[in-house]
Amino acid sequence: MAISVNTNVTSMKAQGNLNKAQSSTATSMERLASGLRINSAKDDAAGLQISNRMTSQINGIGVAIRNANDGISIAQTAEGAMQESTNILQRMRDLSLQSANGSNSSGDRAAMQKELSALQTELTRIADTTAFGGQKLLDGSFGTKDFQVGSQANETISITLGNVNAASIGGQKVVANAGTIAGTVTDNTAAGYTATSFNITDTTTGTNTAITTAITDDASTVAASINKSAAGVTATASNTAQLAIVYGTGTATAAFTLSGKDGSVAITGATSDADIASQINATSADTGISAKIVDTKLQITQKDGKDLEFGVLTLAGTGASATLAAVIPDVTTGAGSTYGATAQSVNGIIGFSSSKDFSVAGGEASSAQSSVLSAVGSIDIKTAAGSQLAVDIIDGALAGIDSQRADLGAVQNRMDFTINNLSNIQNNVSDARSRIQDVDFASESAQLSKQQILSQASSAMLAQANQLPQVALSLLG
Repeated sequence: MAISVNTNVTSMKAQGNLNKAQSSTATSMERLASGLRINSAKDDAAGLQISNRMTSQINGIGVAIRNANDGISIAQTAEGAMQESTNILQRMRDLSLQSANGSNSSGDRAAMQKELSALQTELTRIADTTAFGGQKLLDGSFGTKDFQVGSQANETISITLGNVNAASIGGQKVVANAGTIAGTVTDNTAAGYTATSFNITDTTTGTNTAITTAITDDASTVAASINKSAAGVTATASNTAQLAIVYGTGTATAAFTLSGKDGSVAITGATSDADIASQINATSADTGISAKIVDTKLQITQKDGKDLEFGVLTLAGTGASATLAAVIPDVTTGAGSTYGATAQSVNGIIGFSSSKDFSVAGGEASSAQSSVLSAVGSIDIKTAAGSQLAVDIIDGALAGIDSQRADLGAVQNRMDFTINNLSNIQNNVSDARSRIQDVDFASESAQLSKQQILSQASSAMLAQANQLPQVALSLLG
């Protein structure tokens, strides 16, 4: 090796090693001070990109967990209010059943109506005032809202809340549809019933259920077929006939045979509507047929909605006559037809009810019939008939609220599972990010010690290398 003064290669090499050691020492100190292996892109460009993507996911999951907990809180708030609404409806139902009892006077029923009216008001007040963070929940304004429960766009869970005030809950009804011939009177010469199916549609979901029936089915049989189906609608068969007899003058008596599918009764020598009713009711337990005077009119009912068969009517008395009509509850009474020398048949009708909107097509209806809401706010129990109707309406309201509460319970459980899953993902992604981003203190401490030793050694060697050119002076001496 040549002796050179101008270029000290050994010193240059020592300086290079010293710079490397000092740079590595600085890097180790930065990592140990920050706790991060990656402090800038130069430390690990790909690792920085991956760790930042993971950071976005971890932070997003944290927000999503809070969002899901907010959703649970809203659902719990709404469900708690609905519980009080349910308690109110149960009390209203008790009052309706109490008012329906024959032991109550009109004054008693009026007193019960006062309490029921107060409950109707409170039911609406709860719906109008229940809120979460200033946002009304049960007055119909909430609708359907999405809760962001994921770290990426459109990862949502929906909550739907309806209006539960007294004017918006109750039973959805189609009052009357076809039995054999939909509450009409025939002369027994033709069935008149041409429909062989019903189609019931859930208006909200569009789900259609078809129920096949036979031309010979009466209202009772058709209702049973519908109730066995998956339509989610309750069908109730009824059959009430209104018999109007003008007894005339002289010795006025009426005689006819009345038959239902459970048996028959022979009416003889009747001199008044009350007399006919008495004879019919004497065998009600066996025939299933009963009679009563309603607003001065004689009404005869087959309890299950089966057809009523009226035999030939014999009337004694000058100017005597009779008409027979079918009664459709809550709607009207048919015009009726002359009743006398020809046997007559009165056919039943079917009413439909549900807690949800629906429509019915088929039967003897010329077009689909949409359900109409009978609201809790319209309940009046000042009469026995109103009390009976109230029970059906309240049952529909309870079913509707129970359905909403079930949906809220399902959403709460779903969000609980979502939170658990998000927490698990957050933990594992954080662990993965830590392996990329965080410094290993044990390894980095050893690296720092190594670089510090190398730095000191390089400094010592640099001092020795800087002395090498002095050898040239001894040659000049």
